[in-house]
Amino acid sequence: MKTRYVNLNDVSNKKTFRDMRKWQKERRSKEKDLTENIPQCSKKRIQEIKENRSITSYTWIGHSTFLLQLDGLNILTDPVWAKRMGFQKRLTEPGISLEDLPDIDVVVISHGHYDHLDFPTLKKLKGNPYYFVPIGMKSLFIKKGYQNVREMSWWESFEYEGIKIHFVPAQHWTRRTFNDMNTSHWGGWIFQTTSKTFYFVGDTGYFSGFQEIASRFMIDIVFMPIGAYEPEWFMAVSHISPEDSVKAFIELEAQQFVPMHYGAYRLADDTGPEALERLLREWKRLQLPKEQLKVLSIGETVM
Repeated sequence: MKTRYVNLNDVSNKKTFRDMRKWQKERRSKEKDLTENIPQCSKKRIQEIKENRSITSYTWIGHSTFLLQLDGLNILTDPVWAKRMGFQKRLTEPGISLEDLPDIDVVVISHGHYDHLDFPTLKKLKGNPYYFVPIGMKSLFIKKGYQNVREMSWWESFEYEGIKIHFVPAQHWTRRTFNDMNTSHWGGWIFQTTSKTFYFVGDTGYFSGFQEIASRFMIDIVFMPIGAYEPEWFMAVSHISPEDSVKAFIELEAQQFVPMHYGAYRLADDTGPEALERLLREWKRLQLPKEQLKVLSIGETVM
């Protein structure tokens, strides 16, 4: 019998056919402006990125994909360059083309949903990456021909080329085929370098795990999802709202908030600009320091 993974406190996100019908009926009644999109960075630092092996940097490719350059390693989070997601066209082009990437040393996968794990993208990556994946997923990677794969459970850690990599909980679910629901886990990744600690949250609803993570790690920079939350009665368990993402950031006691998971694919009823507007409004309402929020254009690099 296959292992089926669960959330903390056994929080369930199972939805009924009736729930799906209700959501679809609501969606038909909404009018959304899909002509306004998240802007591309006007000054991309492609050559600097290609040559960089010493300076800490991060670049938002789009959605949940970042290129992190940490202690000489090139790390990709949830690499997805797909032009479509299901029946929907990608709304914004990736910030850097696959051809312009440097050789990749490490890839981390938060979970198996197609907007976070795209094998056609992985086939095109330069270099010979080492893959870190949630428990239950290694067999799929081996089947696809990948050998450098390490499977990790929640709270497990591994040191790779001087960087400590930790797999931490998230509140979500996963599925790639009809009968494989939750047969692999989901979570976030924390990278501890010689100078800073980075937390890639992955895909999650708001949950008590943020407090536990805060008790174990001192986070400098958190890459936090803010999109795919509408309708909230349907999505809240597995997709955090902009307001709750700020609440989570405060609980984490992190130094900087970098929003992600918005503006590339239409996975729910909200739009990228709507998610960002709600985030900025909540940040202002709580009078949080402006310098702690780093909103990136697509393709923008911070060095």
